[in-house]
Amino acid sequence: MIKALLLILDPNVTWEGIVLARRSLAFVLVVHLSPLILLASAAEGYGLVHWGKWQGEIGRIRQFPIREAAVVETAQFLLALAVVFVGAKLIKAIGETFHGRHTYNQAFTAVAYGLSPLFLLRLLDAFSGISPWVSWSIGITLSIAVLYQGLPRMMEPDPPHAFGLFFMSALLLTLVTGLARLVTASFLQGKFAKLQVIISDLAARLP
Repeated sequence: MIKALLLILDPNVTWEGIVLARRSLAFVLVVHLSPLILLASAAEGYGLVHWGKWQGEIGRIRQFPIREAAVVETAQFLLALAVVFVGAKLIKAIGETFHGRHTYNQAFTAVAYGLSPLFLLRLLDAFSGISPWVSWSIGITLSIAVLYQGLPRMMEPDPPHAFGLFFMSALLLTLVTGLARLVTASFLQGKFAKLQVIISDLAARLP
């Protein structure tokens, strides 16, 4: 969480430290990314249980049982990790089209730290009165600003290709995270009735 705040407040110095540290994928995943997503998921799970979410065309607050909220947030945690892994794969592929020689570890680190503001802003999802699109919009805007500073440092593209790599990466990450947000927001708003039944049944089997 602290690193996510530093990337927003002082991206240049923070990215320099990240690049110089050259952490492994496992380190970034375990020490930075997973705790940040877990914090956001825990906050939203608390909100689902205590404040609920608006559902239905008429609109009513539905508070989730603890077990069901746990299943939902576990799924959201895994989806967030999938977004980072897929995003890193896409950015590595984009870099290769610009004749760059980047490792997957470089791409993963760039995406994991670059999307930190987006995951941090998910803390707002704990509140039933705030639209999930508000937290996503603010989060992805901050993430794009952070990536603008960090992607060239981490991926080290040729100077003529730096902006093209950033632009295409930002566009793809916006699309991927937007699609993930569409799925999760639609579910929480009660638009996937069959999936809701499956999750309720799964939650009922938990000890």
